[in-house]
Amino acid sequence: MTQTDNSVGAIRIANEVVSIIAGLAATEVEGVAGMSGGLAGGIAEMLGKKNLTKGVKVEVGETEAAIDLYVIMNYGVSIPDISWKIQESVKNAIENMTGLDVVEVNIHVQGVSFKDEDEGEEEGEGEGETTEVHRVR
Repeated sequence: MTQTDNSVGAIRIANEVVSIIAGLAATEVEGVAGMSGGLAGGIAEMLGKKNLTKGVKVEVGETEAAIDLYVIMNYGVSIPDISWKIQESVKNAIENMTGLDVVEVNIHVQGVSFKDEDEGEEEGEGEGETTEVHRVR
């Protein structure tokens, strides 16, 4: 938890708040299929948008933060380009909302999502599930 004192009182920001901001900013980037909750039997487990703190590791100091994101990308996207967009989005969101200086945003690509052809590009609650997720090293 980070704390800032001023003449009126103290402001405390919980690490979970920073995790939620990072997870939401990452999943809003086009090309990100979802966050990865880890590997189960060699297959990356994809989490829905309700679990925004899963797949996010934060280290928050008094004025700085370092973020590690574990993501699953959509098939066919440029992983370096999407990773850069995630880094920029997460850095801007955390710095603007918390005032913390983000010193690093590390992206760990845990898998690639292949969607059904009938499914299209629409994403909503309960939609956008993957049919296969392969681990990428």
